[in-house]
Amino acid sequence: MPRKICFLNYKGGVGKTSLIVNTAACLAHKGKRVLLFDFDTQSNASIWLMRLDRWNKLNINGNGSVYSIFEPGQDTIKDIIVRDVVQSKTGEKILPGLDICPTTFNLVDLENEYKGDPQMPHYKVVHDQLVEVEEDYDYVVFDCPPNILNASQCGVFTSSEIYVPSNPDALSLIGFTLLVEKLLLFHKRSASFRTSGMAPPASVRGIIFNSIKANVDIEVPKMRMQLRMNQFRNQRRVSQDAKIFESMIRDATVVRRAVTLGLPVSLVGQAAQEEDSVVKDYARLAAEIDRHAISW
Repeated sequence: MPRKICFLNYKGGVGKTSLIVNTAACLAHKGKRVLLFDFDTQSNASIWLMRLDRWNKLNINGNGSVYSIFEPGQDTIKDIIVRDVVQSKTGEKILPGLDICPTTFNLVDLENEYKGDPQMPHYKVVHDQLVEVEEDYDYVVFDCPPNILNASQCGVFTSSEIYVPSNPDALSLIGFTLLVEKLLLFHKRSASFRTSGMAPPASVRGIIFNSIKANVDIEVPKMRMQLRMNQFRNQRRVSQDAKIFESMIRDATVVRRAVTLGLPVSLVGQAAQEEDSVVKDYARLAAEIDRHAISW
C-alpha cells in the first residue's frame, strides 16, 4: 500500500504547490513511483507539469480531469492519469515515475453544483476509485486548497498523513491551528463512511517551513509553532510522532523560473548542479519524508 499524503494549510500563499511538485519530483528521481492529485481549482500543479498548451486542451475539452470522475458514465481515476507527466519541449518523457491526475477550472463545480449520491459522497468516490490503481505507486500526494471544503475533503479522507506547509509567520500558526480544528470536525462527519481495512483518519504528522527568505530569523516562529504542536500532541489532536521537519526550503527565483519552463527545479539547468541550492533543500526534504514512515 502506498503512503498517501495530503499537503494542506488553512493559510494560503505558503508555497504549497511548489513544495509538493518539487518534493514529488525528488521522490521520483530516487526511483519512487509517485501519483500527484491536483485538487486545487487554481490548477497550478497541473498547468506547471503539463505546460499551458497541453493543459489548455484539457480545460477546453472538460473531460479527462479530476472533475470527470464525479460524473456518472464519465472517467474514473485510472482513465485520467497522465503517465510520466514531465516532458521536454519535444515531448520526450524526462522524469519517469511522476504521474498526475490533473485538474481544470471546472473542479469549482464540486463545491456547489455537484449533486452526488448521499450514500456515496465525493470523498468516498475518490477513495474507492483510487483502490484500483494505488498499488502501482509508492506515494500518492494530494495538492489541496487552503480549506476543508469538498475538494480538500477528497484528499483528507483518502490520506493517511497530513503535512502542513508553513511560512515563518503568525498567520501560518493561525492556519495550522484552524486546520486541526476543522480536521476533527470533518473526521466526525465522515466517520460513518469509513470501512474496515481502511487506515485510521489522517492526522498532522509534520510542519514544513517553506519559502524562507534570506536573512530572516525563523527561531521565534519555529518556537511558537513547536509549542502549539506540543499542545496538540498532548491533547491527541495530531499524530504522536508529529514534528517540525529539520529540512526547510529557501525562497529562490529558480522556483519561479521552473514554473515558466514547466519543469521541477531539479531539471532546471545550472540549478541542479549547484552545491548549495534550493534543489538540495527539496532533496533533503524528500529523504526526510521517506524516513518518516508510519509504523502501524
